[in-house]
Amino acid sequence: MTHRLDNRVAVVTGASSGIGRTIAERFLDEGAKVAVFARNAEALGDLAAKAPDRVLVVAGDVTVRADLERLVRETTGRFGGVDVVVPNAGVAKVVPFADSDEDAIQEQFSVNVVGALQTARLFLPSIRRNGSIVFITTFLVQVGFPGLAVYSASKAAISSATKTLAAELAPQGIRVNAVAPGPIATPIWSKVGLPEAALGQVAAQVTSRLLPGSFGAPGSIAD
Repeated sequence: MTHRLDNRVAVVTGASSGIGRTIAERFLDEGAKVAVFARNAEALGDLAAKAPDRVLVVAGDVTVRADLERLVRETTGRFGGVDVVVPNAGVAKVVPFADSDEDAIQEQFSVNVVGALQTARLFLPSIRRNGSIVFITTFLVQVGFPGLAVYSASKAAISSATKTLAAELAPQGIRVNAVAPGPIATPIWSKVGLPEAALGQVAAQVTSRLLPGSFGAPGSIAD
């Protein structure tokens, strides 16, 4: 463990697996105190056991305002002010646009847009000066891929909001940035609605349109 982030407080949503989990682990490795939030709190048990004095586990759903308010309340009650907020929770589904009815669109926007923005907004009064908000978007805001119109649109909304919030919150000493990962090998790819046999084909198509090689690793985003 290094001590680069000693006495810093970070919040990571969607922290039970993938990029969120790796980001939370990296914060811990750097000495920070971390509030981790996910629907599956049991998956965070070993993370809490790793550093019980520096980890707060809160179970909840980013689409439920009461859950987010509880996350803020428990985080500030345990650690005080916050230095970094990472609204990472997200959902992606491969659905042809012709089949994307209102419910299908709302499902992804409620998590990827409303959930992310409300997480940042509710923590705003608790973010210390020189603190930061780091959104997670996707390379798909720049490259079109069939079946991911709704997902990419939701992430494009966050990408746009990031620029506006960076200007709006700068006078308060709060930085706002977004990381747009390329294809990363995380559990989200097994949940997008494709059979397992098709995932390899997706990986090949995506990487061939962007760069040679295979899916990246969550650690490259956490770094």
